[in-house]
Amino acid sequence: MIEASVLKEKLQRSFGLYDDLIQVLAEEDLSLNLAPLPSNTIGEQLWCVVGARQSYMRAILAGSWQGFACGLKVTDNKLAVQEQLTESKESFLAAMGTLTSLTSQQQRLMLDLFEHEAQHHGQLIRYLFGQRIPFPIAWKKRYNLE
Repeated sequence: MIEASVLKEKLQRSFGLYDDLIQVLAEEDLSLNLAPLPSNTIGEQLWCVVGARQSYMRAILAGSWQGFACGLKVTDNKLAVQEQLTESKESFLAAMGTLTSLTSQQQRLMLDLFEHEAQHHGQLIRYLFGQRIPFPIAWKKRYNLE
């Protein structure tokens, strides 16, 4: 399987992209969706990201899925979303720092989280295109969005 340090590095990069994204979003952007298409809001997309980080962290530490729960209670307040993105990132990285090796199940869970993070990157790229919100520089570079 993949080394724990590689998984942590990839997740850390993904987390950083969300840090950059929340910086360019205005508070009112969090309430935007892709109407008339069926879609939730940008804030609700970020709620799912925070909840997945928190839920996968619990699962990785326990060695199996423990259920989904999210500490982010509001999705239309930029400060609250930003704080939870930061807290979920820092808590996850601190928890992973306590693990010297990963079981195959823990590796799979980390890969599942990485897949979830990347899936939301793709969705949010659509939202930013659809709402004509400028992309953060790091997103432009990572996903060739020039």
